[in-house]
Amino acid sequence: MRLVSTFWITVLALVASAAAAVAAPLVSPREHFGFAIGDDYQLATYTQTEAYFKKLAAASDRMRLVDIGRTEEGRTQWMVIMSSPANLQRLDRYREISERLARAELAPDEAEALAAEGKAVVWIDGGLHANETVATQQLIESVWAFASRDDAETRRILDNVIILFVHANPDGQELYSSWYMRRTEPAKRIIENTPRLWEKYAGHDNNRDFFMMNLRETTNINRQLYLTWFPQIVYNHHQSGPAGTIVAGPPYRDPFNYVYDPLIVTQLDEIGAAMHTRWIAAGMPGSTMKGGSVFSTWWNGGLRTTVYFHNILGLLTEVVGSPTPMEIPLVPERQIPSGDLPLPVEPQVWHFRRSIDYELTANYAVLNYAARHRDELLRQIYQMGRNSITRGQEDHWTNYPRRVEAMQKAAEAERQKLVKEGKLAAGASEAGTEGKRRIPARYFEEYLRRPELRDARGYIVPADQADFPTAVKFVNTLIKAGVCVQRATKDFSVQGNKYPAGSYVVKTDQAFRPYVLDMFEPQAYPNDFKYAGGPPIPPYDSAGWTLAYEMGVAFDRVLEGFDGPFAQVPYGHEQAAPAKPVDVAARASGGYLLSATQNDAFRLVNRLLKAGAAVSWPAGNAGARAGSIYVEESAAARDVLGRDAPALGVDVRRVPEGPMGLKVTLHPARVALVDVYGGSIPAGWTRWLLEKFDFPFEVVYPQTIDAGELRTRYDVIVLVNGAVPPPKRLGAREKAVSAAMKQPRAEDIPAEFRGWLGRLTEEKSLAPLRTFLETGGTIVTIGSSANLAYELGLPVSNALEEVADDGTMKPLPREKFFVPGSLLEARVARGTEATRGLPAKVDVYFDESPVFRLAPDAEERGVRPLLWFASDRPLRSGWVWGQEYLKDGVAAFEAKVGAGRLRVFGPEIAFRGQTHGTFKLLFNSLYLERVEPSQ
Repeated sequence: MRLVSTFWITVLALVASAAAAVAAPLVSPREHFGFAIGDDYQLATYTQTEAYFKKLAAASDRMRLVDIGRTEEGRTQWMVIMSSPANLQRLDRYREISERLARAELAPDEAEALAAEGKAVVWIDGGLHANETVATQQLIESVWAFASRDDAETRRILDNVIILFVHANPDGQELYSSWYMRRTEPAKRIIENTPRLWEKYAGHDNNRDFFMMNLRETTNINRQLYLTWFPQIVYNHHQSGPAGTIVAGPPYRDPFNYVYDPLIVTQLDEIGAAMHTRWIAAGMPGSTMKGGSVFSTWWNGGLRTTVYFHNILGLLTEVVGSPTPMEIPLVPERQIPSGDLPLPVEPQVWHFRRSIDYELTANYAVLNYAARHRDELLRQIYQMGRNSITRGQEDHWTNYPRRVEAMQKAAEAERQKLVKEGKLAAGASEAGTEGKRRIPARYFEEYLRRPELRDARGYIVPADQADFPTAVKFVNTLIKAGVCVQRATKDFSVQGNKYPAGSYVVKTDQAFRPYVLDMFEPQAYPNDFKYAGGPPIPPYDSAGWTLAYEMGVAFDRVLEGFDGPFAQVPYGHEQAAPAKPVDVAARASGGYLLSATQNDAFRLVNRLLKAGAAVSWPAGNAGARAGSIYVEESAAARDVLGRDAPALGVDVRRVPEGPMGLKVTLHPARVALVDVYGGSIPAGWTRWLLEKFDFPFEVVYPQTIDAGELRTRYDVIVLVNGAVPPPKRLGAREKAVSAAMKQPRAEDIPAEFRGWLGRLTEEKSLAPLRTFLETGGTIVTIGSSANLAYELGLPVSNALEEVADDGTMKPLPREKFFVPGSLLEARVARGTEATRGLPAKVDVYFDESPVFRLAPDAEERGVRPLLWFASDRPLRSGWVWGQEYLKDGVAAFEAKVGAGRLRVFGPEIAFRGQTHGTFKLLFNSLYLERVEPSQ
């Protein structure tokens, strides 16, 4: 009886507390922050915002505050759920309906009933890019609006929609708002020149991580999107709008990706029309769309683009705005109304509050659309899911541009043959009234419906591949994105191929089929030019990103329906590589072999070296695989291997004796990673990578390099893309490079950060770097930092040049050669320290990367290639215009410079933490190596 009484006392107390909270008056932003959101020269910090959300949640019956995880700097990342009080009482039911309709694993009549019962779920975020301050501040104003307004439209939205207001980057808001507000005199406040990246590792690239999910914030967000809430609309706020406009929004320009459902595109047109109509009706000029901005729907990897491959409508707006009043410039071409810009804006002084009003208006347009089309949105996400399941169960073809081009080429060849044979008049036209050439229908079957061109019914990731732990990481990216994955419970065969138990199976008869295809299949970006013969139009981001290729994962495509002893992995349950116990019984001699093909072997090596174990590369050992890592028997080795090897799933084999002859002993290197004031994104990702794989390193800045005496402090210096400017002799590029290298004045930043200022230069940095090499150091350059090789006078030149009319060598123009971010196949040099553990061929990420030609005497002068393009068709995924120019070009090389070595990698071997297949090219360079005789 006493327990019952205590229970009811507690319940009554909670009810009374809740009633008191609801009865408490709502606090406005002005009352909480001391200023209204959108006031000039004012920004709220994340600490203040977090406190405000908690205060509103305690007072409002329309709002719940949900902790979705920690950020990289340890802050709480909050999601505000806003809806009517009645809906909040049934929140679990509406979440369940949203998930079931998105997964589409139910009959149409049940789906219809759920669509009628359910509520639309709309995601609205802010602050992903912290220097885009409008986005963060509009989130605060929007939460306040829906907590406080009581007009008919607001009530209708709350009755029909569950709104997820999500803070996308708490750490960044704290950095930027605190930086801006640090000056007491408002007119002197500036957003620019923060000392470091606004996301701990990725900075702006935090919106490039949404299929890889390396970052905590990205993982937190995707868990809500694809494993918890499954919203029908995701609205991602950004800035700044194109010059001469106020805001760019949907619909977006072509190309759109061929693998997702066409309903995505048509619905984006609908919602875009609702947004632009509302802006114009409210007297808000300057909204643009389609060709009025650079944004397309091709790329997968951003917060609003990855959702397309999950049958979710992704919205992006880019709006102008700054807490410091700014000018809207006069761009003459944008003063003429058009379908892309219906109502131009006049040049004028622009205040922050007007940007907040545009954003709030856009939010209402989207939410009003969702409220009025609630059941349609729920039906359509179900329909797209069913379409995906059906396509995965039947023969289905995706029509890629290159297949259509091949069809057109074949038809034209036949036409020319008929003309030559006199069977067709030379002037005969088969063009329709629209000017498009028509060809016989039989070409459709011959070129677009050949059986071997079918989309895969599924993919098998074998458990017996060389680096299965990395393959498991790839599988986990799918699982974290809500994909249905199966695991073989015993050995099985499919189409004559045998696979071991533990292999993973990913079938395409599931709602998120577009995402599955996009992670396994090559992208085929269309040839996209401003005009015939003109320069290419760059993609918004990458053109190709096939993650299985980037990570070096082996898999088989299966074109027929198949089954086997497969058990579904529960949604969202990440996998671990199979634990492999290690025999760590004490021995008098011998040791252990690790497979250098496995990336996680380097984590073990770094832990072994830290513990004092002896590690070496065997020069020769009976029964040892090429590229194995030898660990000498010791108590330290037994402790690390026994504890960590099973958890990492790394292959460890006991051997009775060590390597014979010479061996290369490994020692922890003193690694310097060069960064800059403000933060280099490539350096940030490299920092993330080195931390993840337990490499010791120190971040240094140009002033440290310029001071010299580097060899006394470091063994290896890493120069990422963008660290080394082009030589001044390249002339025309010098001005642009100088502008990119601009840094704040020392007197304008706090004293604690002044040691970070500066850039590497020919005048101050080249001599210390040369001395470091000549005295035995190793320098690793990635991407454009290959410029160092030219500065050092090595016998290499740019392979992507041609002779100009004046007889000088000039870079190939884009009309002849252009490679935006794409994956290319490179041949790997065998028997070199730099390429240990790599296969004979590797897919590299190439983004207008340098390619080299070695002089005839290069080998005599200590220069040898590490990677090269052996084919005139190296494209694996993406877009290459003029790829024949790559034939025999060297992508990476190493050179002796005095007693040291320079390793130059043109491709982005550590790109965004995605390119696991080329990580070893960096890892192999980060040890102090000594050649010694075996004992």
